[in-house]
Formats: sequence, structure tokens, C-alpha cells
Amino acid sequence: MRDLHARMLAALLEGQGLRGVAELAAEEAGGPVAIVLPGRGLAAASSNDIALESLVESYGERLRNGGSSDVVGVELALPVEAGSEALGYVLGFAGASSNGLPDLQVDRAEVLRTAALAALTEIAVNDARDEVVSQVRGSLLEDLRSGNDGGGEIARRARRLGCDVSRGAVALVAEIRSARPLHAAGLITTEHPGAIAESLQLEGTAEPGSERRTRIYALLPARSGDDPGAATLGSARGLATRLRPHGPAAFSSFYADGAELPRAVAEAELLLQVISRDERMAEQLADGISNGVYRLLFRAMATDPDEVHRFYSDTVGPLVTHDAQYRTELVATLEAYLGHDCNMNATARSVFAHRHTVAHRLARVKELTGLDPALGEDRERLGLGIKAYRIIAPTLPR
Repeated sequence: MRDLHARMLAALLEGQGLRGVAELAAEEAGGPVAIVLPGRGLAAASSNDIALESLVESYGERLRNGGSSDVVGVELALPVEAGSEALGYVLGFAGASSNGLPDLQVDRAEVLRTAALAALTEIAVNDARDEVVSQVRGSLLEDLRSGNDGGGEIARRARRLGCDVSRGAVALVAEIRSARPLHAAGLITTEHPGAIAESLQLEGTAEPGSERRTRIYALLPARSGDDPGAATLGSARGLATRLRPHGPAAFSSFYADGAELPRAVAEAELLLQVISRDERMAEQLADGISNGVYRLLFRAMATDPDEVHRFYSDTVGPLVTHDAQYRTELVATLEAYLGHDCNMNATARSVFAHRHTVAHRLARVKELTGLDPALGEDRERLGLGIKAYRIIAPTLPR
């Protein structure tokens, strides 16, 4: 058996995987052998005639609920165990010697036990490989999150992970409030081929006594077609909707240059922050991020947040301060006035105030900001200032 184990290890080192181990075990045992590891998504058999899918289903149920699974043809089922954890089974099927009688010289149980030991080695190799890939993927997304472009190596590093961002990409960030972060990450990579996703536990995302929270960071490479930007944004919007049962999700605008992906991640983080603070804005911002003023503001915020803060301070900042200090409703009234195309009566109805009160508040807006809501150019600046306020509100002192 020592020689058999050595040959099985050699087969693994040559890259034959569990199939090579099953074939060596079958040759020694005188009958077909299958190895099923439902918990790891691995299965192999010495013969193509063995229905692996049904075996994985049957023995997966056995692992989950205990008991036995009677599968036609299986004579022996030896567990594959790592410590006290059962990972799967090595299965021996009915076999016969050349004269049609069972070969009593072979300890088939020992052969299968040796195969189970070799299967543990393959599991360890796979786990090590997955850990390395996870670390590389995590380090790339951590670098993007910290704003480090890795010396211009982002595209090359992403390509090594199967994510081709040479034609551009969208960044997606989701706050997972469910207990299934791996399921959420798997959903992203399944729905968007070529995407990479990693769960990162961030300082301050879990509150004492509350459900543990994790963030998923993902890169969605450009979709093929005449308009890769629109196609990729459409995929991102669909993923954000699918992820909603797990928690809020946000995505950046489309960045055609892979070197700008740190900005894409910062943009998606900012949008997630806004949505998490006021989920009523989720739909509005999800639509606005694809085009228009919000897209420009989020991009500007990701690139030069100080400039956006200065614009906010030069427009509606005094109104926000006044509302907080005196419990007035200048910002809400101004927003309603702009939203109702400067119609005083409609504005008064929406804010539940008399039109003379609305006029007084708008006069106060002009006095505090130096911008007249009755003038077209000033209205545009005030409207943009309100949008900037909605974006930077989570970063303002309370």
C-alpha cells in the first residue's frame, strides 16, 4: 500500500488530479472507483460509465443529514475525513477477476483508504492554490481601494486573475448584511463572466450587538459589443438589484482606462455611502450614475473631493448650516422650487406652506448664498450645489 500511495502522489504531482488517483485505485482493487467530495465541489471516477452527478447528490445528502445512501453497484464507501470533518467518500464498485470470481487476495477497503488519503493531499493542494489566488485578488482590490495603482500594473495583475480590463471596467461595492458573503461574491462572478470579487472585512463595518457586516469589492470588465460601456453598466445595475437581499450595492461609472480603476472604486464607495445613509436615493442615484450631472459629480468627488466641497460651500453650504442651526427648511424649499420648475403654488403645496412663506424663504436663500433662484444661471448653480450636498452629506460633521 505504501507503493500505491507513492504512485497516487506522483499522479497528483503530474496534474492527473483525482481522476488519476481513482484509476490507480481501480486497477489495484479490480473494480471501478469513484471519489466524491461534495463539500469541495470535486468528483472523479475511473470510468466514464459512472454517473458522478447522481453520486455527488446522493452522498452530499448523506454528508448533510447523516444516515446511509444505498446506491446500486456501490460495494464499499470509505469516508474522506480531515480531523473530525467529513469531506466526502471513496466508493468501490462491484468488480471481478479475469475468471469472473471476486479477487480475495486484494484488501479493497485498504485500497480505498489509501485513495482517501491521497484525496486529502489533492484537497490541500487545491486549498493552497485557492488561498494564493484569494490573496492576490484581495491584494489587488485592497490596492485599488487605497488608491494605489501598483505602478501601472493593475491591468496585468487583473489579467492574471482572469479579469481583462484592457477595454475598461466598472467597479462595484456591496455591503453584505446577510450571513452569506461568499454567495454574494459567487453571484457576481457567475453573472458577469471575467469579473473578480472579494469580501473584505473593514474596520467599523460591524457594530456591537448587530449582525456582522462585510463588504464585497468587485471589478466588472467591459462587456463585448458596439457599446461596451452601456452593456457593462447594464450588467452592474442588474447585479446591484440581485444583491439587494444581501444589502445595498453601488457601482461606478464606466472607466475605459484601466489605470483609472482606483478612482472607479472610490466612486462606487462614495455612492454606497450615500445609499446606505438614505436608501430612498438608491434608485435615483442608480439611474443618475449612468449619465448626467450625478455621474460628473461622483467622478469629480473621486478625483478631487476638495473641489466638490468648495463648490458646496460656495452654493448651498450656508443654507445647510442655517437649517441645522435654526431648524428652518431652506434647502427643502429650494429643492422643491427647482423640482417644480419654479412654480410657487406647486412648491407651496409640496412643502405644506403658504406661497408668501415660500417667497420669504427664497429671498433668504438669495441673501445667504448671493445666488438668486429667479435667475437661470444662479438656479443651475444652486441645483448643482444641492446634488453636491447629497453626495458629500455623509462626510459632513453632524
